[in-house]
Amino acid sequence: MKKLFAVLMSLLMIAAFSACAGTKKPAESEAPESVPEVSEPETSQEPAYEGTTINIGMLKGPTGMGAAWLMEQDSLGATVNDYNFTIAGAPDVLTSQLLSGEMDIAALPTNVISTLYNKANGEVEILGVNTLGVLYILENGDTVQSVADLSGKTILASGQGSTAEYILDNILAQNGLTVGEDVEIFWATEHSEAATLALAGEYDVVMLPEPFVTSVTTQSDDFRVALDLTAEWEALGNGELTMGGIAVRKAFAEENPEAVAAFLEEYGESITYTQENTADAAALIEKYEIATAAVAQTALPRCNIVWYTGEAMKAPLESFYQVLYDYNPATVGGTLPGEDFYYEA
Repeated sequence: MKKLFAVLMSLLMIAAFSACAGTKKPAESEAPESVPEVSEPETSQEPAYEGTTINIGMLKGPTGMGAAWLMEQDSLGATVNDYNFTIAGAPDVLTSQLLSGEMDIAALPTNVISTLYNKANGEVEILGVNTLGVLYILENGDTVQSVADLSGKTILASGQGSTAEYILDNILAQNGLTVGEDVEIFWATEHSEAATLALAGEYDVVMLPEPFVTSVTTQSDDFRVALDLTAEWEALGNGELTMGGIAVRKAFAEENPEAVAAFLEEYGESITYTQENTADAAALIEKYEIATAAVAQTALPRCNIVWYTGEAMKAPLESFYQVLYDYNPATVGGTLPGEDFYYEA
């Protein structure tokens, strides 16, 4: 019996051992195969644009007012480009330097820019329009309410031979008034002379641009703004009165496209600042000797400072040039500017 029991136990142990042997022990987690590193594709990055030195000219008055903030930022080292500013009292100072290559960019009357384009065989382009109409008729009295009311009067004016004369003649003619017959015009040699003569009481009707309009009206309560010639011009269907712009040497623009792009942006920011922060902008305008702060703060809303570039400047300029050309081709340099006149980024 004991032998039988021993045999049975042996058989049970063999069976148990066989069962264990047929069961695979769970394998320990194997180390993952190494994944080859994937290198980032090499990219050829252009070095960041670090700016260019630009010799730039601005005029005293409205065409220079919009640049005051840019001048301040440049003095603080906060601009991409390094700007060397020249502030002039008359366009001829800037035009000669632009043509000689001493200056790269300049603020000028738009008809002067067209004339330079023709004179220099297309070597001058326009970057943008920065000023619309700034001409006004002032009266010591209350008899002039419309252009027709100028009949029989003598107008003291300044700007003979410039767009001021062409604009006044055009407005008078389209309203049926002939200079020398219906209206007499006395031309002062400078805006400041016209302002002085008006304040001296020698003339009751005077055409002046800003900021001389503000200078006269703040010094004499007798004078008032009788007519806004920008509004009169547009009422005749002549389009926008695009009087001031920014010119660039074509060679400079072609050789320095990034510098020009940076200027367009920085100058645009300066224009926006001037439009939105009149008092602060006026202080900067005085700081950089473009006009006094008191005059600038009052004059700015009437200076029609804008910034039209690309297609936005082309249509109004073409319309303006056509009117001037029809009046006298010499006003735009003999011929209308071609497509290459309008700078495209």
